[in-house]
Amino acid sequence: MNITRENLGDLDLLIKVEIVENDYAEKVNKQLKDYQKKATVPGFRKGMAPMGLIQRMYKSAVVADQVQELLGESLYKYLDDEKLDIIGSPLSNDEKTGKIDFEKGKDYTFYFDAALMPQVELAWDKVNASLYQIKVNPKDIDKQVEEISQRYGKFETPEVIGEGDYVYGKVEELDKDGNVKEGGVSTFASFDLSTLKNQEEIQPLFIGKKAEDKIVFNAGKAFSAADIEKHFHLETAAAKKFKADVQLTVSGCSHITPHEINDELFAKVFPGETVKDLAAFRKMLGKELEKSYNEQADIFYVNEVRKQLIDNFTAPMPEAFLKRWIANRGDKDVTAESVEAEWAEKYLPSLKWEMVDNALNKIKSIEPTQNDIVDYVKDILSKNDTAQEGEDEKAREERLEQSARTIAKDRQNVQQIVDRLYAQNTCALFKEQLKPEPEKVTIKEFAEKVK
Repeated sequence: MNITRENLGDLDLLIKVEIVENDYAEKVNKQLKDYQKKATVPGFRKGMAPMGLIQRMYKSAVVADQVQELLGESLYKYLDDEKLDIIGSPLSNDEKTGKIDFEKGKDYTFYFDAALMPQVELAWDKVNASLYQIKVNPKDIDKQVEEISQRYGKFETPEVIGEGDYVYGKVEELDKDGNVKEGGVSTFASFDLSTLKNQEEIQPLFIGKKAEDKIVFNAGKAFSAADIEKHFHLETAAAKKFKADVQLTVSGCSHITPHEINDELFAKVFPGETVKDLAAFRKMLGKELEKSYNEQADIFYVNEVRKQLIDNFTAPMPEAFLKRWIANRGDKDVTAESVEAEWAEKYLPSLKWEMVDNALNKIKSIEPTQNDIVDYVKDILSKNDTAQEGEDEKAREERLEQSARTIAKDRQNVQQIVDRLYAQNTCALFKEQLKPEPEKVTIKEFAEKVK
């Protein structure tokens, strides 16, 4: 066997694979002998058919299978041995290969097109992204305490609607005469009465109503455009224009009695932690809030840096090969025509993203290892786990380790964790390269900046 390559340009390659009879003959003969032992051929006892007959019946198919298997193994071993950093996978060049005759031929020559990964120079000097550091204030913590008391509160489904209840039912748009509008908005909606605009005017319309009652109100007076978009499932532009009266046919309601702010709530929110009083509880909530928002700030920073690196991507691209490779990946909905039509908007940015990632990993590996994933899962488990009866700390650690490894085996179970770790590693690399000076902002200021 002989494998050679020809450079057709800076990135495009033509790979030639020559396979001769000696490369596959031994395996073909072995398989034909196995067929002979098992074959049932009319006129012969089982296993006694002449080899010449077996060859006429099966040899061309066996040769084809063995040559194709050898071809795949040899081609990828060659790429690995030569340390060729190629994009995607080689594509058969049927024009140069021509028609292969496995019945009459003995030596075969195959041609493949391939493309090298371009040398990507990351434009760090052109990146100007802000890294935000979030500082919470007492009002943020007040809001968090309120949300947590609601989350751990007592859930009830009263027969009649009361102040601040959660209401759900069918909403229908009305025409100017107060009748259900044909072709108008008609959807199932649910919302919290405490979030309504014009509380004094709108909320009394709901109080005391029960299932099957009908409530008429003006959508524009009751909801912001964003809430109309969310509750009525409208496009943004349509939601901004929607000011019509609507009729809600009540299906039901729910009510949450907030949990009392006490030791029981502290233990539910921070199991296994010692929380002495409200002040300590608020302090821990503040730390959790800052951690959560700073993780969001890091993700925002990663996305901004990535975008700027991609915007300043100047490496050459083997476009003809890439278009052909995408069209031949096996997706039934993707054709050469659809790839061409969506190249600039869809495929090219995605490929640049992958190549930027490839360049980043050459600086420092940002791909999470299996041990990284296991440690993360184990940390989550440990926060919600207590030692079993008679179990010492060492046994508990071993049990948690085994559980974490079992969970982490299935990549689908932990994809969100993989994504988070990948973002964390990427952010750490960006900080090393760019050394940004964090800008301290409040939660409200951060929300405005990333809107």
